Amino acid sequence: MQRKSRSRRGSACQLSNAHWPGEETSVTELRGRRRCRSSAAMDGRRWLPLEANPDFLCQLGLRPSWQFGDVYGLDMELLSMVPKPACAVLLLFPVTEKYESFRQEEEERIKARGQEVSPDVYFMKQTIGNACGTIGLIHAVANNQAHLEFEADSPLKKFLEKSSKMSPDEKATFLEKDENIRVTHESSAHEGQSETPSIDEKVDLHFIAFVNVGGQLCELDGRKPFPIVHGKTSEDSFLEDAAEVCKVFMARDPQELHFTVIALSKA
Repeated sequence: MQRKSRSRRGSACQLSNAHWPGEETSVTELRGRRRCRSSAAMDGRRWLPLEANPDFLCQLGLRPSWQFGDVYGLDMELLSMVPKPACAVLLLFPVTEKYESFRQEEEERIKARGQEVSPDVYFMKQTIGNACGTIGLIHAVANNQAHLEFEADSPLKKFLEKSSKMSPDEKATFLEKDENIRVTHESSAHEGQSETPSIDEKVDLHFIAFVNVGGQLCELDGRKPFPIVHGKTSEDSFLEDAAEVCKVFMARDPQELHFTVIALSKA
């Protein structure tokens, strides 16, 4: 089956769409918004579903020395097109019954066996519906502050400094009260290319982040109770290691085609 591929690039700080030409590691073009899933457990505060917007991180005060860009495929040839070094990967994927079943089994298995997680990981829970895109970006940026540059009055930098010692639940509550990030999120949602959806619209796509913290490949998902460690990694191998985990997500739901991968790389 042939799949069409189009790229969409823009200014620095862009969250752009990724497409896979080919068969085994391909996805179709995602139509409409790339939005976070409104979990049934999040019955209270909700934000508008966030579309990929070039200016979101810039509006939060992140300088464009690093930027998000397309990952066109998960094989070595296409991964080589991604600028290096890459310090974070965001995966957008469909939340299906298969995935939810796996998520529950994974949580129970880790609680029973335990795992070693670096104390330096910045991790927060998601308590705001439709906020997974923003939380994915926060996870990507927060765990790479040694690489990234901020404006002096950056709202995101201030949020990270004030929340650095908080628990994952406290960080979530702190985000609920942060008007600067909320307003920027809402503004970005309205500035997207497609029609702004209802705040209560059901969305079945979800953003998560992968980062390298202390040589550990960490999956950060605010819907989970803790980070998931996927083994060792390094600055040189991070992108390839994260791609292998993304392949597992795709293989779990082989009939699903709505997957997108973007990487935060040196400009």
